[in-house]
Amino acid sequence: MARLSDPVTLLKGVGPTKAKQFAALNIYTLGDLICHFPRGYEDRTRLIPIEKLEADTPSCFRAMVMNTPRTAHIRKGLDLTRVQVADHSARLTLTFFNNKFAAEQLQYGKEYIFYGALSGDFSGYSMTNPVFEAMDSQPVTTRRVLPIYPLTSGLSNAAMLKAIRQAMAVCDTPPEILPESVRREFGILDAGRAYAAIHEPSSMAEAELAKKRLIFEEFFVFSAGLSLIRASRAEKRIPAYHTVELNAFYDALPFPLTGAQKRAIGEITQDVSSGFPMNRLIQGDVGSGKTMVAAAAAYLAVKNGQQVALMAPTEILAEQHQQSLSKLFSPLGIRTVLLTGSMTAKQKREVREQLSLGQADIAIGTHALLSDTTQFANLGLVIADEQHRFGVSQRAKLSGKGNDPHLLVMSATPIPRTLALLMYGDLEVSIIDELPPGRKSVDTFLVGESYRARINAFIRKQVQEGHQCFVVCPAVEENEDLGIKAATVWADTLQQTVFPDLRVMLIHGQMKGSEKEAAMAAFAQGQADVLVATTVIEVGVDVPNATLMVIEDADRFGLSQLHQLRGRVGRGGHQSYCILTTHNRNTETVSRLKALCKTTDGFKIAEEDLKMRGPGDFFGSRQSGLPTFRVANLSMDLQTLKDAQQASAQWIDTEGTSDTPEAIALRERIGVLFQRTEGTMN
Repeated sequence: MARLSDPVTLLKGVGPTKAKQFAALNIYTLGDLICHFPRGYEDRTRLIPIEKLEADTPSCFRAMVMNTPRTAHIRKGLDLTRVQVADHSARLTLTFFNNKFAAEQLQYGKEYIFYGALSGDFSGYSMTNPVFEAMDSQPVTTRRVLPIYPLTSGLSNAAMLKAIRQAMAVCDTPPEILPESVRREFGILDAGRAYAAIHEPSSMAEAELAKKRLIFEEFFVFSAGLSLIRASRAEKRIPAYHTVELNAFYDALPFPLTGAQKRAIGEITQDVSSGFPMNRLIQGDVGSGKTMVAAAAAYLAVKNGQQVALMAPTEILAEQHQQSLSKLFSPLGIRTVLLTGSMTAKQKREVREQLSLGQADIAIGTHALLSDTTQFANLGLVIADEQHRFGVSQRAKLSGKGNDPHLLVMSATPIPRTLALLMYGDLEVSIIDELPPGRKSVDTFLVGESYRARINAFIRKQVQEGHQCFVVCPAVEENEDLGIKAATVWADTLQQTVFPDLRVMLIHGQMKGSEKEAAMAAFAQGQADVLVATTVIEVGVDVPNATLMVIEDADRFGLSQLHQLRGRVGRGGHQSYCILTTHNRNTETVSRLKALCKTTDGFKIAEEDLKMRGPGDFFGSRQSGLPTFRVANLSMDLQTLKDAQQASAQWIDTEGTSDTPEAIALRERIGVLFQRTEGTMN
């Protein structure tokens, strides 16, 4: 018997060329092949009379060949075979292109099962290149539920199915990892039946049951893994912080903290005083004051003789943190330094030397903090800002620069609880659900292009009142095919044609880091009236004087991203506004955008976005730290996720350390999953 870890070249007909094609789909072993699941199915079990066939709908029908197939040579490289078939209800002409097999196999007077899609109109229907099988043959492509697989160039669906069949015949399926009690409680198939049925289901209902099992299994493994990580952390012991009086810190703040901020600081103080490494997520809406909570954590660390690393996703945000935190901490005798990729080699060297010698207390930076050349004398606290922009392994690498340092993650993207459990299931969560006093909600409107003159007049009115405006475009450069506003072109139009008397500035992601920072700093200092930008301004830019956000082609953004952009205004004491423009008249799109106009509650918006767009909008690319699942769809399978999380939590409590075959297999699978997705979960 072959093993799951054996290479696919063990299979008959899989040589170097085919192995290379499989490798393009990340299939290297028999186990990879067995776990290459269908993306969908075609139900070819139901036979339909010819008269009931519908145009463009693939269907199965049984028919007799009414004449001998005739092949005509049309031109070089093109042969055309025509044959007429019939059943009790109607006749139909079939056409095959360059199909010698059809010409030879279809025999006058014999019945076959055909599968294809009807095409044509009232003048006549026909079918092109249907697949077919003789009535007495073993069903391969008709009279069955056919799995349809993700493929790559040179690899057909039939070849994939043949290889998977071979693998299943010579190799055991992955071992059972779900306890029988769990399978019974949630109506889950056993592993052997599920893996067989996902590839060769007897019905669509069985395919759904197999899919449910595999989705449940993926969520169960991931949730159980997070629980085991939390349990292993509970075994780590580190020196507890001594009690630190925070009054000096509070007195240095320019404004009083909210109750929610104080509550979060209290939870952090408990964590760092416990003698265990802190792993906490601070989740709050735009402008809720997470940075000051992180500053309190940094103050506690420094007062306990430890260094702090704060990692931000962009240089603009890192610089902003450096400005605000150095201003806060300098009078308290705490030394902050900045480390970003665009600094000169000499500047970086000096900063790294200060950190390695313990001459700097707080390092604020971007990915430059992760480089091997950045070493700390005594790193005790890692703060990751906008965590969904970093992979879990990146925060693990930063944590690895200290001896089990405390970890504080800040996220300004409100995430539905279900996703937060997946994304941050290994962290304790503090939610800041209270905005600082004086923050007014931003009035939001959705309008079409017919409102352009009124939008421009409103921009001018805001500027005349001494305020500033953002205009956000979905693209940097013009693309006629997409027909959406480009920042470079629109900035030029506004400056030259619409507002020649106003100061219009441009910022986008393709500019050099130093150029972006200079433009942003200039706008923050009031050197421009209107800033035309891409989503580069989404994170962390603080311009209290900006009162208007116009988002062009708003349908091109997710709700959570629009909410983030809207959070750039309303940071001063003035009433602020957000105008969303769209050409799109799609009912679902308009409904989605109107949801944003109705509420400023980021968590409600996040739930709406999850329902409509799935989780990708929260986390962007696969570098997000969100696990990649083979079968599960986070936006579709939320109930299964909740069931699996509940079941895995119970399993950890009762059998987490047992030596049953399922428990051993599950722990092995957990190790493989975290190794494959993100390296190490810190």
